[in-house]
Amino acid sequence: MGGLYWGAHACQRKSLPGQRLADRLPLPARRISPASRPWMTALRIELIDEFRERLAALATDLLRRLPVCRYLDIRLEVREAQRASAEDGRPRASGREATAAFGVRVIAGDPIPAPGYVGRSLAPDDLPHLPRLLRAACRHAHARAVAAAAAKAALQKALPRLARTLADLSLAPIPVRRDTVPPTFRLDPREVPLQAVAALALETSRSLKDQHSALVHNAIHLLTERSRHCFASSEGACLDQDQALTQGWVTVVAERDGVSEELSDVLGHPAGWEVLTDGVFTPYTALPHLPAFAFGLAEDALALTASPPCPTTEGEVVVVTDPHYNALLCHEIVGHPCEADRALKMETAYAGRSWLLTDLERHRVGEPIASPLVTAYSDPTLPGYGQYRYDHEGTPGRKVLHIEGGLFRGFLHSRQTAALLQAEPNGAYTATGAGLVPLVRMNNTLFAPGLSDPAQIIAEVEEGYYLVGHRTPSIAESREQFRISAMKVYEIRRGELGRLYRDGGLAAGSRAFLSAVDAVGSDLALFPIPNCGKGQPMQTKRVGNGGPTLRSRARLVGGA
Repeated sequence: MGGLYWGAHACQRKSLPGQRLADRLPLPARRISPASRPWMTALRIELIDEFRERLAALATDLLRRLPVCRYLDIRLEVREAQRASAEDGRPRASGREATAAFGVRVIAGDPIPAPGYVGRSLAPDDLPHLPRLLRAACRHAHARAVAAAAAKAALQKALPRLARTLADLSLAPIPVRRDTVPPTFRLDPREVPLQAVAALALETSRSLKDQHSALVHNAIHLLTERSRHCFASSEGACLDQDQALTQGWVTVVAERDGVSEELSDVLGHPAGWEVLTDGVFTPYTALPHLPAFAFGLAEDALALTASPPCPTTEGEVVVVTDPHYNALLCHEIVGHPCEADRALKMETAYAGRSWLLTDLERHRVGEPIASPLVTAYSDPTLPGYGQYRYDHEGTPGRKVLHIEGGLFRGFLHSRQTAALLQAEPNGAYTATGAGLVPLVRMNNTLFAPGLSDPAQIIAEVEEGYYLVGHRTPSIAESREQFRISAMKVYEIRRGELGRLYRDGGLAAGSRAFLSAVDAVGSDLALFPIPNCGKGQPMQTKRVGNGGPTLRSRARLVGGA
């Protein structure tokens, strides 16, 4: 893999009581030019400025030159990141990295078209030769497309009945845009000294270690980055998107009286270094700064070690789920099943299918699949971890209703899946790196808020359970059944929260659970999900998920 990486040891710093976190971290007093950072003088996001218009010209030129070529697009991406980690009060690693990659897609062939893909990581020595490398990659992708098209044509002749299952590669039309999308941040991730990143990780880890003797392990992993992605197509599109992202991943382990509890959670947002020093406060997300976030997770782990294991009920009981739990619930039983490539069985062999579509004639679009109180949607324009303006084939991102008043409305699409299902492309075709083939992916996918007071939802329950925070999912092959564990489970008796239990969760049918929802809270919250996996080879993507408080019925499954 091409790229640059330099390591450095974390700097140990002593916290001063009462001092504001942002004030005691060594942030720069002036803007630092890229030229003053030797580690970025080769692979840097300004590289896009040098090649953006050349990519657009190359795409249109090669369309004319390559025989039977119907379409071509090029993606070029550069990332600059800083990372640091600490464990149990000791520095583990820190470093800066700069990486670049490109990806090419060609659709060619006559009379039956097929796709060809080529992706490559770039090293600094590749940059002077980038135009030549791009042309060679386009010709290679074209050769693959033509060979695949010939194989499809031969299959049609040899096995005409089987050949009817070959998918049409038509791309649904989209508006052709030329646009530049600037990043949003207060503190540029590139201008934060690595010393500050390492110091925050180390200080937080040391403070956790000193908090309680029962906290036997903690790990802090920090990331702050800028990534810039340029897309150009033979249709004339030229899109330049620059995005900042900052993330803190915290893991704590508490052990007391033979009981061990491990909790892990993520603080993150598409913004600058201020995410970790000041927290995140938007209309959809409210997260404290990193030390407070980590201490809250540690307090929960300590409380769980003193709690009994959660019971398992024989049948369904009344359950109330909080927004954090519903983030993973929506991710697993709405987000993934609504990805059209999964529904169309393009990844069945390694990732399963969707309970929302059997084939092109048998699907649930327009059918009731949930309570009339339930609405769910995806929207990459929201300020969450899945935020972007255009996907990786140039389609503008927009709000997509999946469930509206209990009725299933539709899927997330690429241009190809939209053409297959006679729908509109809706900007959901993305890859985790330019060198990888894009997939249909959820972005910010959530349950919509309702009108009920969350406290009143609990107060109306005579007997039941309240589940707080998500932990681990277990999902059926078509995602029509789920079992998802919670961080904490409280009993509800006569409208009040009672005993706290550990190691509990819910098991239910997806449609049955959604159909049994009889109360939806007004407390909408969106959470970062940093590790959504899909594809072969696996692509790990950051997405946003969430929702309000929900009340339904399910079987409680515990460790008792």
